[in-house]
This record gives sequence, C-alpha cells and structure tokens, in this order.
Amino acid sequence: MARTSRGLRVRPAGRLSRGRLYVSTPDGRSVAWYDRETGRVSVLAEDQCDAVLAVLRPYLTGSYTVGPPPVPSRADLRRLALHPDDDLAPNRPGEPLLGELAHGIRAIAARPRQRLRQDLLAQQRMGAELDELEGAGWRILHGVPLPGAGHIDHLLIGPAGVLCVRSVPGRRQRARIGDLLTTVGRAEPRPDPRWIRRAAERAGRALAVAVTPALAVVDASRIEIAPTVRDIRILRPGATATLAQEAGVLKPPETEALYAAARSIHTWLPGSPGRRGT
Repeated sequence: MARTSRGLRVRPAGRLSRGRLYVSTPDGRSVAWYDRETGRVSVLAEDQCDAVLAVLRPYLTGSYTVGPPPVPSRADLRRLALHPDDDLAPNRPGEPLLGELAHGIRAIAARPRQRLRQDLLAQQRMGAELDELEGAGWRILHGVPLPGAGHIDHLLIGPAGVLCVRSVPGRRQRARIGDLLTTVGRAEPRPDPRWIRRAAERAGRALAVAVTPALAVVDASRIEIAPTVRDIRILRPGATATLAQEAGVLKPPETEALYAAARSIHTWLPGSPGRRGT
C-alpha cells in the first residue's frame, strides 16, 4: 500500500520489506526512488530533494547516499512511467478475495463465503512463502487480472522462468490432481488444472514468454497426482525452497524487464483505464 506525505506518495517495487521504493507526485509522476540494496536515494528533481527525504525517512535504514540517478534501464523507465493506481506490485496475496469478502455480494452469492475464506487462507499462506523467494532473485506478483477469467493467484518471474500459480486449499484432506479436475476429500471436483493451463497460456501471450502452469496445494494430508499430469508443476508449502536453487532460464535483466511489464495492469487488460479514481 502506498504511503503519502505532503503530496508525495511512496510505493514499493515489490514487497514492502525489500526491493525499491518509488516516490511520486499525486498525478503519478515519479521524482525519486530508494534502492535498499545499495542504500542510494536517486532524485530526479533536485528541488524535491528535501521533500523526498522527508517522505522516505521512515524507510531509510543505515547509511545512505543521495544524488541524481544513474542512467536508467528500460525496466526502470517502465516503472517510472507507471501510475501508482495501475501498479500490481503492492497487491497482497489474496487481494481480489479480500475485496469480494468485503464488497462482492454477487461473487459471494455464486461462491459460498466459507469457500472464499478457504481460498483466501490458502493464497495468503502460499503467497507469504513465495514472497520469500525474492531474496533469491525472483519477482512475485499477486492477484493479476485476466480479461473475463478472474485473477492469477500468484505470478513468479525468476531464474527458472515464469510460473503461473493457482492455490488450492487442501483442508487437511487427501487431494487428488487429475488431468482436468482436482478433488479434495469428498468435495465437488474443481477444474483447477484446466483453469491454470488456460491462465498460463494467456500470461504467455501477454508477456511474450513461455509460462509454466502450477498448482500450489496447501494443507493437504496427502497429494495424489495422476500420471498424465506432466505439464503442471505441483507446489506445496515447505517445498518451494527448491525454486530458489533453480536457474538457467532467465538472467537478472530479463527478470526485471518481464517484471516491469507484468506489474502494469495494462499488460493484462489492454485499453483499460486501470484503477484510477476507484
């Protein structure tokens, strides 16, 4: 969530605990950013220096330097041009479901509140674990919108490639993952495998890159995977650390460029006015 002070607004490039923080004016024009890794505050407008340091003061840790920015990369330029209300990076795990529970009367009528809560808890738990991958060079987005097809729960971009992840609540029961359906306990089967394949295809077209579909099964007592399921990656809490050790697909500049594109709502909803004024 963005922080504001004296007309300036602070927004994260990723999770609030790591990565860069961007400072922008109310109309979305970026004037500075703070890089936690290098301890540098890069200021685009010299006359804004004092105001920038004032709004960043709660976030500054240890020693830091202040000055003009180095030559920005293409990814930097895309971030700087992105309006804060069109930025998906600050989304929390389960962000769309939080909105449904608070305001989505129609959605709740179509999907029982109990199921919404189960899905939300699964997304929050898995999302919190996936966020830890950012220390290993990954970039994570949550609640990525797809036109007419809901939201991608989690989008992972990093050394091992791009993963489109759907969280499945296991409810401490046996989860069976088939080629078309997922069944948890005696509940009605859900079309999670079909959905995540379609979502990964759409994500691949939007980002112009290969995207791997993945199901994250949370709190299942046992997971059974049909032998025909070869194209979907199965994740579970505690096992995602293996992703931190995988590499060989994307270099850091490629990761940053894809992340810069993926965090813009206009990548997913072309022509959309975004979230301005909402």
